[in-house]
Amino acid sequence: MVFSSPIFVFLFLPLTGVFYFLAPRPARNAVLLAASLVFYAWGEQFFVFVMLASIAMNWLFGLLLERYRKPAAGHALMAGAVVGNIGLLGFYKYSGFFVQQFNSLTAIGGWPALQFNAPHLPLGISFFTFHALSYVIDIYRRDAKAQGNPVDFALYLAFFPQLVAGPIVRYHDICDQLTGRKERFDLAVSGAERALAGFGKKMLLANPLGEVADRIFALPPDQLGAGAAWLGIAAYSLQIYLDFSAYSDMAIGLARIFGFNFLENFNYPYVSRSIQEFWRRWHISLSNWFRDYLYIPLGGNRVAEWRVWVNLVIVFLVCCLWHGANWTFIVWGALHGFFLAIERAGLGRWLTRLPAPLAWLYAMAVATFGWVFFRSADLASAGVYLAALAGHGAMGEAAVAASELIDTQTTLALILGALVSAGLFTRLTADWRLRADQSRGLIHPGIDSLLIGAEGTPVLVVRLALLVAIAVFSCARMATGAYNPFIYFRF
Repeated sequence: MVFSSPIFVFLFLPLTGVFYFLAPRPARNAVLLAASLVFYAWGEQFFVFVMLASIAMNWLFGLLLERYRKPAAGHALMAGAVVGNIGLLGFYKYSGFFVQQFNSLTAIGGWPALQFNAPHLPLGISFFTFHALSYVIDIYRRDAKAQGNPVDFALYLAFFPQLVAGPIVRYHDICDQLTGRKERFDLAVSGAERALAGFGKKMLLANPLGEVADRIFALPPDQLGAGAAWLGIAAYSLQIYLDFSAYSDMAIGLARIFGFNFLENFNYPYVSRSIQEFWRRWHISLSNWFRDYLYIPLGGNRVAEWRVWVNLVIVFLVCCLWHGANWTFIVWGALHGFFLAIERAGLGRWLTRLPAPLAWLYAMAVATFGWVFFRSADLASAGVYLAALAGHGAMGEAAVAASELIDTQTTLALILGALVSAGLFTRLTADWRLRADQSRGLIHPGIDSLLIGAEGTPVLVVRLALLVAIAVFSCARMATGAYNPFIYFRF
């Protein structure tokens, strides 16, 4: 069950809302928890018990960390919590990859291969594991108190809007909201608007672009020419942003309906003029998580300059492994880590002196070529695709022409997707003040900045007409049962 499925839109969400708002306030967290478990079990069935095991383990570790404050006991408990969480994630996500690499090495020496069936990867395990680590680390650092109520804690990990694809909500940012939030009509209205905008972004832009990208990346090397390759990477670059940010829009909006205030997760990364700026705007919750829980503990920028570069590369190698167990992700992470390091070493100062369009072209070139590795099935496929981009792909009648893969709908999706990615429609949403605050470094602005109707009647009329059109066309596309994946569900 996904946010853009009929059963979620027309059955699960309305029923959850009815039961939630009819329930007495002390029971509302239990209603949301029950709904969240149903949401997860609908798609994952037995593997809901993996998430329940993570909930039980981390709730107990939190209580123990709260009780035993002496350094020796605290260190041991913290180590146990980290090993338990990383062990759970490692078994399900990386065991097959490491056995495969081990067998590749043993094959060189002629030794027999290990027989191992890689386990099914539970949806969202990377996200709820990082939520759990945030909780135990915050308790260990005394940034928050342990949650004694198992229902409230379980809701933190299992809350359905952010359960399977984020944003990564750190415990100290939300602990007070678990028990002290107040639902408000204007907050719910802004949440519904935000969720509907994300729904449209997903159904009307990301999905059509994804169909084109999938077709092109599936072409055999002898049919992949330069034109098709450039169309494919342009479509995929827009798809991955529109798809993932749409999920974040829906998660943030749905959470508001129930009184929660989540941090922004994207701030138009494709307007960036450096890779440093790109990562301040892309998947903000993950970037902040790695900054606070890995980069700063490694020494951050308080150490010798060469150590700072090493820290950046380490963080991005871990980041790439978080995304998936594949050498393509490792190369993608190393590429970003390398450019962050050289920008830190001096390239960043030079970029600030370049004309803005040239700095933007640099940042987009690095990000775009990085997406080739991120999307490709393996390094060999990535190499073939990069060669095609450079003009060394299929030529003549054997090559599939870009014109054969593009139609009016795709052209419109490319144009509108580029405009949406540049933030040109921001002022038609109720959230534009939040984005403006964020661009000034205020990552967590107050929810009271959502002033519904403050923009004036003309903007409200255009907004209402746009939302109605989005709802109608998105539901029509959803009803066809067309191509409808969420990219980040596999992470």
